[in-house]
Amino acid sequence: MAKITKDTLIADCLELNPDAAEILMEAGMHCFGCALAHGETVGEAVSVHGQDLDALLAKLNEGIN
Repeated sequence: MAKITKDTLIADCLELNPDAAEILMEAGMHCFGCALAHGETVGEAVSVHGQDLDALLAKLNEGIN
C-alpha cells in the first residue's frame, strides 16, 4: 500500500489520492496548480504555507486504497 509522506512530490500525491486537490485547497494550498508542484514535496509546501504537516498527511492518506 502506498503512503503519502513529507517527501512525496505534490504531483505524486495527486496521483495517489483522488481527493488530494480538494484537501490541499481546503488547507489553503493551491500547489497542484503551480508549476513547481512537479518538483516540490508535501513537506516543502507545508513549510511555505504554515500548515500542520501531521494533520495534512493524515487527511491525504485517508483516501488511499
